[in-house]
Amino acid sequence: MRAMILAAGRGERLRPLTDTIPKPLIEVRGKPLIEYHIEALCAAGFREIIINQGHLGEQLPAAIGDGGRWGITIHWSDEQPAALETGGGIHKALPLLGSSPFLVVNGDIWTDYPFARLRAVKCDWAHLVMIPNPPQHPKGDFALLNARIRSEGEDKLTFSGIGVYHNRLFDGCKAGKFSVVPLLRSAMENHLVTGERYEGRWEDIGTLERLSSIET
Repeated sequence: MRAMILAAGRGERLRPLTDTIPKPLIEVRGKPLIEYHIEALCAAGFREIIINQGHLGEQLPAAIGDGGRWGITIHWSDEQPAALETGGGIHKALPLLGSSPFLVVNGDIWTDYPFARLRAVKCDWAHLVMIPNPPQHPKGDFALLNARIRSEGEDKLTFSGIGVYHNRLFDGCKAGKFSVVPLLRSAMENHLVTGERYEGRWEDIGTLERLSSIET
């Protein structure tokens, strides 16, 4: 299984930091955020990682390289000058991700989720990791019932930004900028999205305030 880190976003709410560096290179406790993901994925046994690059994206391969220092291979999916959002970014990277299900993780989260558990997941079209709703997202995203994800339902949870996808989810999609969420909702209607609840450490590093809370 290969893994993809979504790292192309502009990071508007993290300005002025993101005026000069891409969001994944913002340091958390003395180390670029994206390196925590790379290290966690390596520890979980992933040996090929795809990273997309958008805003100030040329800085990412310059800082991270080809993965050699971690003993892995990093492939770069260049979306410059304009990022393609989640769906468009994954779709563009499909030739690098292979024909088997692949893991995708948002590059702007901070978590201790054990990625190794997803290597054996049986994925119909998608498998999403859900978390209890954080203060900034109290209404949640999707409902989890009997290990299946539904668009609607009581006691919604928040999508963590961690999931496994089969490339069939993107059948019929055209190149360009689009979100993965409508594709997921369509698959949910056909009961093709599984899920799990995670109670461990998870933070969305989406604002200066939340970044500061991680640093303290």
